[in-house]
Amino acid sequence: MSIMQPRIYLASQSPRRRELLKQIGVHFELLLLRTNPGRLLDVDETPAPCESPEVYVQRLSQEKARAGYSALQLRRLPSRPVLAADTTVTFDGRILGKPEDSDAAAAMLRALSGREHQVLTAVAVARGEHVEVMLSTSTVRFTRLSEARIHRYLQTREYTDKAGGYGIQGQAGAFIEHIDGSYSGVMGLPLFETAVLLQRFDYPAP
Repeated sequence: MSIMQPRIYLASQSPRRRELLKQIGVHFELLLLRTNPGRLLDVDETPAPCESPEVYVQRLSQEKARAGYSALQLRRLPSRPVLAADTTVTFDGRILGKPEDSDAAAAMLRALSGREHQVLTAVAVARGEHVEVMLSTSTVRFTRLSEARIHRYLQTREYTDKAGGYGIQGQAGAFIEHIDGSYSGVMGLPLFETAVLLQRFDYPAP
Protein backbone atom coordinates (compact mmCIF):
# COMPACT_ATOMS: atom_id res chain seq x y z
CA MET A 1 0.00 0.00 0.00
CA SER A 2 1.55 3.29 -1.11
CA ILE A 3 1.60 6.30 1.16
CA MET A 4 0.60 9.65 -0.35
CA GLN A 5 3.54 12.04 -0.10
CA PRO A 6 2.84 15.60 1.09
CA ARG A 7 3.30 18.11 -1.71
CA ILE A 8 3.67 21.84 -2.22
CA TYR A 9 3.40 24.15 -5.21
CA LEU A 10 6.48 25.90 -6.58
CA ALA A 11 5.70 29.29 -8.10
CA SER A 12 8.91 29.60 -10.09
CA GLN A 13 10.22 28.77 -13.54
CA SER A 14 13.79 28.39 -12.28
CA PRO A 15 15.31 24.96 -13.01
CA ARG A 16 17.82 25.61 -10.21
CA ARG A 17 15.07 25.91 -7.62
CA ARG A 18 13.51 22.68 -8.87
CA GLU A 19 16.87 20.92 -8.53
CA LEU A 20 17.40 22.25 -5.00
CA LEU A 21 13.95 21.17 -3.81
CA LYS A 22 14.57 17.70 -5.23
CA GLN A 23 17.93 17.64 -3.46
CA ILE A 24 16.24 17.83 -0.05
CA GLY A 25 13.38 15.54 -0.99
CA VAL A 26 10.57 18.07 -1.22
CA HIS A 27 7.72 16.91 -3.48
CA PHE A 28 6.23 19.72 -5.52
CA GLU A 29 4.15 20.68 -8.52
CA LEU A 30 4.97 23.65 -10.73
CA LEU A 31 2.59 26.59 -10.59
CA LEU A 32 3.47 28.98 -13.39
CA LEU A 33 1.81 32.35 -12.97
CA ARG A 34 1.92 33.34 -16.63
CA THR A 35 -0.17 30.41 -17.78
CA ASN A 36 -3.35 31.64 -16.10
CA PRO A 37 -5.94 32.68 -18.72
CA GLY A 38 -8.14 35.68 -18.16
CA ARG A 39 -6.22 37.31 -15.37
CA LEU A 40 -2.73 38.75 -15.16
CA LEU A 41 -0.95 37.38 -12.10
CA ASP A 42 2.60 38.35 -12.98
CA VAL A 43 4.42 40.34 -10.32
CA ASP A 44 5.94 43.70 -11.20
CA GLU A 45 9.64 43.40 -10.33
CA THR A 46 10.35 47.13 -10.49
CA PRO A 47 11.94 48.37 -7.23
CA ALA A 48 9.90 50.99 -5.40
CA PRO A 49 11.47 54.43 -4.93
CA CYS A 50 14.02 54.43 -2.08
CA GLU A 51 13.35 50.72 -1.43
CA SER A 52 16.34 48.93 0.09
CA PRO A 53 17.54 45.69 -1.56
CA GLU A 54 16.56 43.72 1.56
CA VAL A 55 13.01 45.07 1.60
CA TYR A 56 12.73 44.73 -2.18
CA VAL A 57 13.65 41.04 -2.38
CA GLN A 58 11.41 40.07 0.55
CA ARG A 59 8.48 42.03 -0.84
CA LEU A 60 8.86 40.38 -4.24
CA SER A 61 9.01 36.85 -2.86
CA GLN A 62 5.88 37.44 -0.78
CA GLU A 63 4.01 38.93 -3.74
CA LYS A 64 4.96 35.93 -5.89
CA ALA A 65 3.79 33.49 -3.21
CA ARG A 66 0.49 35.34 -2.80
CA ALA A 67 -0.01 35.50 -6.58
CA GLY A 68 0.68 31.78 -6.76
CA TYR A 69 -1.91 31.01 -4.12
CA SER A 70 -4.43 33.20 -5.94
CA ALA A 71 -3.66 31.28 -9.14
CA LEU A 72 -4.35 27.89 -7.57
CA GLN A 73 -7.66 29.18 -6.18
CA LEU A 74 -8.70 30.45 -9.62
CA ARG A 75 -7.82 27.09 -11.13
CA ARG A 76 -9.63 25.29 -8.30
CA LEU A 77 -6.57 23.23 -7.46
CA PRO A 78 -6.14 21.49 -4.10
CA SER A 79 -5.05 23.85 -1.35
CA ARG A 80 -1.37 23.34 -0.50
CA PRO A 81 1.46 25.66 0.52
CA VAL A 82 2.87 27.78 -2.32
CA LEU A 83 6.60 28.46 -2.26
CA ALA A 84 8.20 31.35 -4.15
CA ALA A 85 11.61 32.98 -4.03
CA ASP A 86 13.46 35.96 -5.39
CA THR A 87 17.18 36.62 -5.72
CA THR A 88 18.95 39.91 -6.21
CA VAL A 89 22.56 41.00 -6.28
CA THR A 90 23.48 44.21 -4.49
CA PHE A 91 26.71 46.12 -4.99
CA ASP A 92 27.56 49.44 -3.35
CA GLY A 93 23.94 49.69 -2.22
CA ARG A 94 22.61 49.27 -5.76
CA ILE A 95 20.39 46.47 -7.00
CA LEU A 96 21.86 44.60 -9.95
CA GLY A 97 18.96 42.91 -11.66
CA LYS A 98 18.88 40.65 -14.68
CA PRO A 99 20.87 42.13 -17.59
CA GLU A 100 18.89 43.07 -20.68
CA ASP A 101 21.70 42.08 -23.03
CA SER A 102 25.37 41.12 -23.22
CA ASP A 103 26.54 44.72 -22.87
CA ALA A 104 24.63 45.10 -19.60
CA ALA A 105 26.00 41.76 -18.37
CA ALA A 106 29.56 42.82 -19.24
CA ALA A 107 29.13 46.08 -17.30
CA MET A 108 27.94 44.14 -14.24
CA LEU A 109 30.85 41.69 -14.40
CA ARG A 110 33.35 44.56 -14.71
CA ALA A 111 31.82 46.21 -11.64
CA LEU A 112 32.01 42.97 -9.62
CA SER A 113 35.54 42.12 -10.76
CA GLY A 114 37.96 41.94 -7.81
CA ARG A 115 35.27 43.14 -5.39
CA GLU A 116 32.77 41.82 -2.86
CA HIS A 117 29.04 41.96 -3.36
CA GLN A 118 25.98 40.60 -1.60
CA VAL A 119 23.49 38.06 -2.90
CA LEU A 120 20.09 38.30 -1.25
CA THR A 121 17.56 35.51 -1.65
CA ALA A 122 14.19 35.68 0.04
CA VAL A 123 11.95 32.63 0.17
CA ALA A 124 8.25 32.92 0.99
CA VAL A 125 5.48 30.41 1.60
CA ALA A 126 1.77 31.22 1.39
CA ARG A 127 -1.36 29.29 2.23
CA GLY A 128 -4.55 31.28 2.47
CA GLU A 129 -3.89 34.45 4.45
CA HIS A 130 -0.84 32.90 6.13
CA VAL A 131 2.36 34.15 4.47
CA GLU A 132 5.86 33.93 5.90
CA VAL A 133 9.23 34.96 4.49
CA MET A 134 12.88 34.43 5.38
CA LEU A 135 15.96 36.17 3.98
CA SER A 136 19.36 34.68 3.20
CA THR A 137 22.28 37.10 2.78
CA SER A 138 25.62 35.95 1.39
CA THR A 139 28.80 37.90 0.66
CA VAL A 140 30.61 36.82 -2.50
CA ARG A 141 34.09 37.91 -3.57
CA PHE A 142 35.05 37.78 -7.25
CA THR A 143 38.57 37.43 -8.55
CA ARG A 144 39.79 40.05 -11.01
CA LEU A 145 38.35 39.39 -14.44
CA SER A 146 40.17 40.27 -17.64
CA GLU A 147 38.23 41.53 -20.64
CA ALA A 148 39.07 38.29 -22.44
CA ARG A 149 37.62 36.23 -19.61
CA ILE A 150 34.45 38.33 -19.50
CA HIS A 151 34.10 37.95 -23.27
CA ARG A 152 34.43 34.16 -23.08
CA TYR A 153 31.80 34.02 -20.36
CA LEU A 154 29.37 36.15 -22.34
CA GLN A 155 29.64 33.71 -25.23
CA THR A 156 28.14 30.99 -23.00
CA ARG A 157 25.01 33.14 -22.52
CA GLU A 158 24.82 31.87 -18.95
CA TYR A 159 24.18 35.45 -17.86
CA THR A 160 20.67 35.34 -19.34
CA ASP A 161 17.89 35.74 -16.74
CA LYS A 162 20.36 35.80 -13.83
CA ALA A 163 20.61 38.57 -11.25
CA GLY A 164 24.00 40.23 -11.42
CA GLY A 165 24.71 38.63 -14.78
CA TYR A 166 26.10 35.33 -13.51
CA GLY A 167 25.15 31.96 -12.08
CA ILE A 168 27.32 30.29 -9.45
CA GLN A 169 26.37 26.82 -10.65
CA GLY A 170 27.84 27.45 -14.11
CA GLN A 171 31.19 28.60 -15.45
CA ALA A 172 31.07 31.73 -13.29
CA GLY A 173 31.70 29.47 -10.31
CA ALA A 174 35.36 29.80 -11.27
CA PHE A 175 35.17 33.58 -10.70
CA ILE A 176 34.42 33.21 -7.00
CA GLU A 177 37.29 33.37 -4.53
CA HIS A 178 35.18 33.21 -1.38
CA ILE A 179 31.61 32.92 -0.12
CA ASP A 180 30.44 33.92 3.32
CA GLY A 181 26.91 32.60 3.58
CA SER A 182 24.75 30.05 1.75
CA TYR A 183 25.81 28.41 -1.51
CA SER A 184 22.23 27.32 -2.19
CA GLY A 185 21.09 30.85 -1.39
CA VAL A 186 23.42 32.21 -4.06
CA MET A 187 22.00 29.60 -6.45
CA GLY A 188 18.51 30.91 -5.78
CA LEU A 189 16.93 28.92 -2.95
CA PRO A 190 18.48 28.82 0.54
CA LEU A 191 17.80 25.29 1.71
CA PHE A 192 18.00 25.91 5.45
CA GLU A 193 15.49 28.76 5.35
CA THR A 194 13.27 26.77 2.97
CA ALA A 195 13.13 23.81 5.35
CA VAL A 196 12.34 26.06 8.33
CA LEU A 197 9.46 27.74 6.49
CA LEU A 198 7.97 24.49 5.24
CA GLN A 199 7.96 23.10 8.78
CA ARG A 200 5.91 26.13 9.84
CA PHE A 201 3.33 25.06 7.26
CA ASP A 202 3.31 21.48 8.57
CA TYR A 203 5.45 20.06 5.78
CA PRO A 204 7.75 17.41 7.33
CA ALA A 205 11.39 18.48 7.64
CA PRO A 206 13.83 16.86 5.22
